[in-house]
Amino acid sequence: MELVQATPLPAALAPDATAAITKQVLVAGVDEADRGPLAGPVVVAAVILNKRRRINGLDDSKKLTAAKRETLYARIVERAVAYSVVVIDREEIDRINIFQATMVGMTRALLGLMPAATEALIDGNQLPKNLPCPARALIGGDALEPSISAASILAKVSRDRLMVAMDTQFPGYGFADHKGYPTPAHLAALQRLGPCAEHRRSFEPVRLLLDQGQLF
Repeated sequence: MELVQATPLPAALAPDATAAITKQVLVAGVDEADRGPLAGPVVVAAVILNKRRRINGLDDSKKLTAAKRETLYARIVERAVAYSVVVIDREEIDRINIFQATMVGMTRALLGLMPAATEALIDGNQLPKNLPCPARALIGGDALEPSISAASILAKVSRDRLMVAMDTQFPGYGFADHKGYPTPAHLAALQRLGPCAEHRRSFEPVRLLLDQGQLF
């Protein structure tokens, strides 16, 4: 499953300001959420912020409470020039590995922006191949660059919502609480119940159980 969400120009800027904006330098921040969990997708977001519509409180999503992330999510969606959220599912993660899945997601997120970015700032020290615009990698960018912070928040909130829904679909694992991370409670449930269809087969704790015959 791949889900792509994107927005056109905000109503406050369209249609008469569209031409002017598309001629500007449009810098997109790009970040992912949750490469480390044992289950569920990895989610990547790209955001072009509107300099005229400031959003206070942007920061690395990991430093914010869930309630604060939800509040900022709504403001980003309302005020951004454009945003794109891409979900890379468990099957694709296992097929190409989590690093490549993240790189692919970053490219897809940038391709989903309308208007398109003229430059991208990507959190981390690696740049994906075949990007649609020039890009720079920025270590710790989710705490330094507002557009990357915004992407971090959109990706994290989107994934958390998916994991809460997954908790209903696969009860007993506690996905709504730990979001798929290898907490003691999650590992205990994994041992007790075996892997479900959303557990990442290529991750060691899951792979070991599969090798022992605990199949999906």
